Amino acid sequence: MRVKNILVQTSEAGERLDTFLAKKTCITRSQIQKLISKGNILVNRNDASQNYWIKTKDLISLNIPDKETESLLPEQILIDILYRDKYLVVVNKPAGIVVYPAAGHYHGTLMNALIYHCSKLATVGGPLRPGVVHRLDKDTSGVMVIALNDDAYYNLIEQFRQRTINRKYIALIYGNLKENDGDIVSKIGRSESDRKKMSTHVRKGKEAFTSWKVLKRFGNATLVEVRLRTGRTHQIRVHFASVGHPVLGDRVYGKKVSIELKTKKIILFPRQMLHAELLGFSHPATGEYLEFRSPLPEDMTEKIKTFLLNNVKLV
Repeated sequence: MRVKNILVQTSEAGERLDTFLAKKTCITRSQIQKLISKGNILVNRNDASQNYWIKTKDLISLNIPDKETESLLPEQILIDILYRDKYLVVVNKPAGIVVYPAAGHYHGTLMNALIYHCSKLATVGGPLRPGVVHRLDKDTSGVMVIALNDDAYYNLIEQFRQRTINRKYIALIYGNLKENDGDIVSKIGRSESDRKKMSTHVRKGKEAFTSWKVLKRFGNATLVEVRLRTGRTHQIRVHFASVGHPVLGDRVYGKKVSIELKTKKIILFPRQMLHAELLGFSHPATGEYLEFRSPLPEDMTEKIKTFLLNNVKLV
């Protein structure tokens, strides 16, 4: 049994207990909820509720069975490092790689690679995700930043919280958008019918703001540039699916995963056509504005060429 005590800081107050602990530890939210139900998590030495909203100076005590904890193991995995200094590392994440270990993906993650390539990582963020201040879904490619020390971690977290991070995505979506640009504004929360999914049809959720503009039209599909003003889980995928234009290849939201040409040839989308093209932020130590770009990966480029060369019908 491992005992861990956490004192809630002022900047951390106002979050649900289970969500907060999932971010601070290597344990998933569902596992946290099980620990709470078993009485293994106390707040100020009293039994806790997963619905409890934490307050400044709350003392949270976790009694964690050994099987719930793991260590991050280095693995010699080739990764594309765009920038690195003693404070942070910026990588170009390929599609198909998970950011940090979790149920079903204990090895071969981006963090396994980073702990091999970087001599030191931050100590905060959780044992399996030290320094992770944001993440990309497994099947989303593009630019990510990871903190290598604790001060950089807290500084970048604050930049994300203040919404000063500059993020641009490129997506291939289903259908033909009526306007040339626009915004999608709606709350996003955990789906009440499927807890593994996010949804805009929720009684409780957090406001999410997505801006987009059309880059190219292909009849029944559209290439768009997307800017995020908030950073909710699956935000781009959920928002576009909610307005009837899901990201192509997304098997969770929308399920538009194939194209039929006039020749009856079927073109498949093995992953969601979503790419984090640009990430800009202030360096946590110097304050200098840094901006990094990642070119569209080959699979997305090939799909765009197919659209340009063929008159297609989505199925």
